[in-house]
Amino acid sequence: MVRVARRTDRRGQWLKGLLDLCLLGILSRGEAYGYEIARHLADEGIGEVKGGTLYPALSKLEDAGLVATSWRESESGPNRKYYVITEDGRRVLEEESSAWSSMSEAASRLMKGAHHDA
Repeated sequence: MVRVARRTDRRGQWLKGLLDLCLLGILSRGEAYGYEIARHLADEGIGEVKGGTLYPALSKLEDAGLVATSWRESESGPNRKYYVITEDGRRVLEEESSAWSSMSEAASRLMKGAHHDA
C-alpha cells in the first residue's frame, strides 16, 4: 500500500518544484528584498519559506541570469539586497507558468473525476 505523505510533507514537495516560478512571479510585480519575498509567499498561501531555502533559490536564479540584484541602505538596520526580474526571467516565467497552468488544470480534472466516481 502506498503511504500518503502528511499535508506538511506534501506542501514541501510541491514547493520544491514551484519555488523558482513563484519567486519569478513575485518579482514580476516589482523589486523586493528577501523578507518581503518571504512575506509574499506566506501571504499568498504558499507557507513559511525559511532563509535556508529562499536565499539559495534566489542565488540560483541570479546565477542563471533570471534575477539581478543590488544592495541598498536600509533606514532600519543593515543594508538590504534587492532582487529584480530580468528580461530572461520574464521570458522563463511566461513559458513555465503556461506549462504549469496546463499541468495544474489536468491534475485538477483528474482529481475532480476521482471525487465524482467515488
